Amino acid sequence: MTGVSIREVGPRDGLQNEEPVPAEAKIQLLDALSRTGVARIEAVSFVHPKAIPQMADADEVWAKAWRNPDVRYSALIPNSRGAQRALAAGFREIEVVVSASDTHNRRNLNRSTEESLDDIAQLIPLVHGAGATLEVIVATSFGCPFEGDIDPDRVAGIVARVRADGADRIAFGDTTGMATPRRVRDLLTAVRPDLLHFHNTRGTGLANILTAMDLGVTEFDASVGGLGGCPYAPGASGNVATEEVVHMLHDMGIDTGIDLDALLEAAVLAERLVGRPLPSGVLRAGPRTRLSAL
Repeated sequence: MTGVSIREVGPRDGLQNEEPVPAEAKIQLLDALSRTGVARIEAVSFVHPKAIPQMADADEVWAKAWRNPDVRYSALIPNSRGAQRALAAGFREIEVVVSASDTHNRRNLNRSTEESLDDIAQLIPLVHGAGATLEVIVATSFGCPFEGDIDPDRVAGIVARVRADGADRIAFGDTTGMATPRRVRDLLTAVRPDLLHFHNTRGTGLANILTAMDLGVTEFDASVGGLGGCPYAPGASGNVATEEVVHMLHDMGIDTGIDLDALLEAAVLAERLVGRPLPSGVLRAGPRTRLSAL
């Protein structure tokens, strides 16, 4: 394998699970990440401020952020109103979430999985009509904190439905860190996504990525410093840290295009902005090539 593509999700998925930070701080982090060499960044989400108050200033953040022409930026939306806002803001890569777990979908979106799939079917022509693409993220693909294990056939059925409706890309989300290498292999044997989004809640994030790579997946989400989680799922802390993924891949001789030193500087910034220690081991200890003074 010669290369792996990482989408940085800290500015959206990371910060939405923190105490709200000012728009200026979000812009500062987004701009720093845009200078790391990462190819894709999930910048903001266009959701109702009562649902996710941390993203209430999405329009301001995106309007003032520096846009690196070498970076592909995307936005998350919950519905057609969010899609219209994202399109008006200039986004041409849009994401929408549906949970494989009906219970989690109701907690997250206040509707059933089937109702969300019906909404997505109506969203796709709206997004395509504006010249944009739609990625469907299937949350709780590897397990649900309310329902437990999710049958791979259920995930496969959701994928078949949204692909038939015209979705451009599919991602699987490990929403509360329930994935293990065994379960990654089981699900990816049944159905293959374009991208995987792992949490490190139970310490299996890097192992899950390696397992998925063995099965041919080369695109992953990660969050600077390990920021993130799900506000509607207990214990869903910690996306896999971008710098931990990059550190591992570079040592394996796999190119990501990302400057690890610049990424670590962004992680230090993220930690300062949120005002608490972040869980990234590479942020704490530094890369393995950093030697201690005698």
